[in-house]
Amino acid sequence: MKSKKQNSKVAIIMGSQSDYSIMKDCEKILKTLKIKYKVLIVSAHRTPKRMFDFAGAAEKNGFGVIIAGAGGAAHLAGMVASLTSLPVLGVPMETKKLKGLDSLLSMAQMPKGVAVGCLAIDGAFNAGILAASIIGNFDEKIKTNLEKWRRTQSQSIKKKPK
Repeated sequence: MKSKKQNSKVAIIMGSQSDYSIMKDCEKILKTLKIKYKVLIVSAHRTPKRMFDFAGAAEKNGFGVIIAGAGGAAHLAGMVASLTSLPVLGVPMETKKLKGLDSLLSMAQMPKGVAVGCLAIDGAFNAGILAASIIGNFDEKIKTNLEKWRRTQSQSIKKKPK
């Protein structure tokens, strides 16, 4: 069944201000691909009411994909995924003590029935690409922009080293 309105905005959420240095890579590719987005700090632990309110209203607010970056225990992506049926892409952040393995496992090892698409540690750029691929399934303009970007990327690779 086709919905009346396709949601094509991306929400970029993160657990704290310090995550923005990585998550801005996501913003860069979404700008390049001309995808509307919104960036918010939403902590699963420090602002749980904000997280519940955000996740509960995300679809109604026009989001089609949520990208959640967090470090340490990294519950943000999983908690948001448990509150919405929208695709949630998790970006684990590198941490000082465990180099991001804790964050990665928090997202990759979700319990059965609560899915998070988990990217590489600090993989915000690829999260943006994956969000574009998802939205491109129903937004022809975004699909065209992504295909053009991929062609340009391929053409920029030299055939021989200099």
